[in-house]
Amino acid sequence: MKTILSVLGFSFISIFAANAQTTYGLKAGMNFSKITERKFQNYTPSYFVTGFAEFPLTSRLSIQPGLSLQGKGSKTIAPGSIMDPDIKGDYKGTMNTMSIEIPINMIYYVPVGYGDIFLSAGPYIGYNISGKIKESNYEPGSTQERSSDIKFSGNNKYMNRIDAGVNFGLGYKLKNGILFQAGYGLGLTDLNVIKNVSLPSSSYRTFNFGVGFQF
Repeated sequence: MKTILSVLGFSFISIFAANAQTTYGLKAGMNFSKITERKFQNYTPSYFVTGFAEFPLTSRLSIQPGLSLQGKGSKTIAPGSIMDPDIKGDYKGTMNTMSIEIPINMIYYVPVGYGDIFLSAGPYIGYNISGKIKESNYEPGSTQERSSDIKFSGNNKYMNRIDAGVNFGLGYKLKNGILFQAGYGLGLTDLNVIKNVSLPSSSYRTFNFGVGFQF
């Protein structure tokens, strides 16, 4: 799967590089994400770094494929007895994953002032490469902490490797190439967060805020 994602990303960039009007850019920023359909979930911060190419279709409409490193996760804060009858204190759990994503967005520009407002939307597919869970429960006078790596395969599988969904974005690009963007990622795949437990489909919901530069 890693090879397939790499080939797809390289293919898109190679195709667009053949066009003289193709531009390139880099953006980075903060992600705030959580898992849906689970009780006591809270947004947790992480980061993203994205390189992209942009191929203009008209004077205002472009297609923008990219290759992105995405940190996502979710935080659980709940009374311990709800999570496990044997836990007497409060429970806190944080899950973090890192994935390689390929987004393919359509970008529409509207000239305003010293640059352009832009709207973006399109699908993404991601491949989870690592993950960790940190848990703790607190009782007066003591705190127990533990951590473990997320398993994406095998008998102890905790989460599916593939994550896919749709991105939406709104931003402003100055004439000198500096850009500012806010976005939302709507996960559509079932991440299968806990194995052998009957739960509704669980997927990521992610807000992101970033800055970048387009050459």
